[in-house]
Amino acid sequence: MIPFINTWPYDLIMGDIYVQECPFCDAVNVRLPMKPKELQSIHDGKKKLLVFPCCSNRSTVLDTDTDYLLFDKPIRYRNANH
Repeated sequence: MIPFINTWPYDLIMGDIYVQECPFCDAVNVRLPMKPKELQSIHDGKKKLLVFPCCSNRSTVLDTDTDYLLFDKPIRYRNANH
């Protein structure tokens, strides 16, 4: 089972990938430095080091689906009372 704490939602808008809020610094509407074609290659098994442009925090994306990115570590830790 995929740990929900390691996931973060994203949106694909006009060919760009956005998160509504950065999981690290709470910046809003952050455009991620990823191309839509990378979502499929990540889903197929390629890992991607993702550096959030708003705060330079980084985490590795292990998998994707049409709504969520799966990271190698808990990304929702603040929301899980840690």
